[in-house]
Amino acid sequence: MRYESLTKRKPRRSCCCRCLCFTFSVLIVLVISLGITAGVLYLVYRPEAPKYSISSVNIKNFNFTASSKISPEFDISVRAENPNNKIGIYYRKGSSVTVVYSGVDLSTGALPTFYQPANNVTVFQTALKGSNVILGSAVKSTLRNEQSKRKVPFKVNIKAPVKIKIGAVKTWEITVKVNCDVTVDALTVKSKLVSKDCDYSVRLW
Repeated sequence: MRYESLTKRKPRRSCCCRCLCFTFSVLIVLVISLGITAGVLYLVYRPEAPKYSISSVNIKNFNFTASSKISPEFDISVRAENPNNKIGIYYRKGSSVTVVYSGVDLSTGALPTFYQPANNVTVFQTALKGSNVILGSAVKSTLRNEQSKRKVPFKVNIKAPVKIKIGAVKTWEITVKVNCDVTVDALTVKSKLVSKDCDYSVRLW
């Protein structure tokens, strides 16, 4: 009886091994197929990264000499370039644009929602508003010094959820983050850009 019970277990083990081998083989085939598909899509569409830059910055209500709270307003022109021949970009709701100085969020806003077709350059105006920002004495002193030199640096941080259109297919929602270092010559509506430098990253999930 004991010998018979032991021999009955062997087929079960071999069956499990066959199932595991089959599952592993299917996974390998799927990975290879996905890799081939991705390679073909790359060769067909030749995707290029979009490019972003700041075209202009206009500033209102930035009275950093006031002792009370301030609510500065920024009108920022963002230039978005889609250099792809066969790929479109959907800019969706939920974006954010923030102007930061010395670690302090001065103003916030959002990008418009729109579709950017292939081989397109779009420049859009974004209005940002502050809400009772408090600047310390050290920050105000630094601002006075920088404005006297006509070189006031800011950071413009953009976060945009997008969907990519490849042919007739849309991807899932992807988050694009753009970080720009900009320098203006004055804190007025007639301010001009002294320098600008942007880089970006993409979060696929």
